[in-house]
Amino acid sequence: MTLKTKTAVITGSNSGIGLGIARELARAGADIVLNSFTDNDEDHKLAEEMAREYGVAVRYIRADMSKGDECRALIAAAGACDILINNAGIQHVAPIDEFPADKWDAIIAINLSSAFHTTAAALPVMRKAGWGRVINIASAHGLTASPYKSAYIAAKHGIVGLSKTTALETAQEPITCNAICPGYVLTPLVEAQIPDTMKKYDMDRDEVIKKVMLERQPSKEFATVEQLGGTAVFLCSDAAAQITGTTISVDGGWTAL
Repeated sequence: MTLKTKTAVITGSNSGIGLGIARELARAGADIVLNSFTDNDEDHKLAEEMAREYGVAVRYIRADMSKGDECRALIAAAGACDILINNAGIQHVAPIDEFPADKWDAIIAINLSSAFHTTAAALPVMRKAGWGRVINIASAHGLTASPYKSAYIAAKHGIVGLSKTTALETAQEPITCNAICPGYVLTPLVEAQIPDTMKKYDMDRDEVIKKVMLERQPSKEFATVEQLGGTAVFLCSDAAAQITGTTISVDGGWTAL
């Protein structure tokens, strides 16, 4: 399929899952707005390189997703927003009674509230254009839970609920909203953790991936950013026009347990 004439705004997209999704949308022909909270030469060079590689317009716009006014300003600065991918997120691990309040506030702001603000700003733009796709990157932890991740799990459950509400409010319009729920994904950040985890458990690479890192993922394989990007492209297709208000798990069977 082609997404030519469409513009996609992807939050938290100068690396990892966000960048992988941005690349697959660009491959399908969409113009791209990359985003993060930094504003380095590397960020803008990344946009230039993507534009050359895929033959689409690519811009980088800095916005801090912990601040509601900057979330809304990102959509305004983008100008067009046919596809909104709410991907920005952070993590912190601690027991509830030891969880720092500032970490809780930051995770809720970046992982959940940012999606509310960007969606609120983007829906009028989509309505004016007569078409739209909102895709929220939740998690297997938006459907289940683990200890010591209270803020992350609360935020991701909230993202699933926000997706359902957005879908109901746009159900009679050519706009859909869904949540993708990844399990463990092989990103550069995860890849960098493998050597230290091997040393910690005195295991080889395959053992530490299957027995430690992917303990809860039945397939014993990481999801890839390309697979998540392909799922996003599908949700933007005509075939997915009646898929709205639901979750799509890309988790190797995690949530089937």
